[in-house]
Amino acid sequence: MQNQSPFESVKTAFERIYVEKPAFVVRAPGRVNLVGEHTDYNDGFVFPMAIDSGVWIALRPRVDRKVVIQSLDFNETIAFDLLQLEAEKPVKPAEYMKGVAWALTQAGYDLTGFEGCMQGNVPIGAGLSSSAALEVATARAFAVVSGFSWDAARMAQLSQKAENEWVGMNCGIMDQMISAAGKAGSALLIDCRTLEFEVAPIPSNAVVVVLDTSTRRGLVDSAYNERRAQCEAAARYFDVKALRDVSVERLLAEGSGLDQVTFRRARHIVTENARTLEAKQAMQADDAAWLGRLMKASHASLRDDFEVSSPALDTMVDLANDFRGCFGARMTGAGFGGCAVALVDRNKAERFVNYISPAYRHATGNSPQIYVTQPAEGASVVEERG
Repeated sequence: MQNQSPFESVKTAFERIYVEKPAFVVRAPGRVNLVGEHTDYNDGFVFPMAIDSGVWIALRPRVDRKVVIQSLDFNETIAFDLLQLEAEKPVKPAEYMKGVAWALTQAGYDLTGFEGCMQGNVPIGAGLSSSAALEVATARAFAVVSGFSWDAARMAQLSQKAENEWVGMNCGIMDQMISAAGKAGSALLIDCRTLEFEVAPIPSNAVVVVLDTSTRRGLVDSAYNERRAQCEAAARYFDVKALRDVSVERLLAEGSGLDQVTFRRARHIVTENARTLEAKQAMQADDAAWLGRLMKASHASLRDDFEVSSPALDTMVDLANDFRGCFGARMTGAGFGGCAVALVDRNKAERFVNYISPAYRHATGNSPQIYVTQPAEGASVVEERG
């Protein structure tokens, strides 16, 4: 059982519990962001890709308005009534699912209950969007049992609303959007204001390696909301809707009235947006070295101007960048712990993994988890009983 993929595990568990095959198996992926960090809630640009880790739900519809899911990861039953949704503390996986149900209901969707089994393999708290994968997988499950069509951007917005207003985490749209709309083989340049996106392939001579520092952070209790408030204050100073509307030139010309900390926060966002747009050019040119330089600059900005890195992340990034086959590395996700991401020469990926694990363990005493990952498809129905 432990050697099964989550896809096989949820099907096996479903058949054991319900003595029939599931009506549907749905999946939504986690993500890694190549460049464009903390820009999403500033109406800016991001460049994530869906990864081949995610959340799988094997399910069948119920005749009542209840949701009952066996979580194989936590060995617990998640159960709630769609007609009596109530938020609970502390926040557990059930709250993300209930939040999606609440957001869909608020938006006018008539939801059918379902039951089944769930498992994920996105490391929790690692900055790979395990929560967005759960939210979007839940939305995909509701869509398939309730009979409404899948609109990736709309489902991403409602999943974000669930996390913002039900869970209480003021995340931007990026995580839910890439989980809902990802494209196999490519990253997506997403405009977080319009939700329009462009597909760009990973450079052909490179692979993406996720570097889990094995350190964790609690986002709701972290400085995330403080950073968001600082960005909003800077936008008010420039009299714009969001920092996306401020150019590097204007920031440097007119930003002297900001206090030093707020100026640095704004400088990260404004320059990060510029880097993200430049990354599209690098990827369209199939230029891994160019993209790698942008990733290195992004990390320096996140470390020094936005101050959301950590000693473990800095150590991991420095070690990765020291490897001759690494084009560039940076922290990814909200920060304060979790994962870094590296763009590595395809022919040197195995050597890179064999180098980075013991080097990081020696430097920090922590045992990292290293994943060579592939750009995956967004939320989908992966099996349907005929």
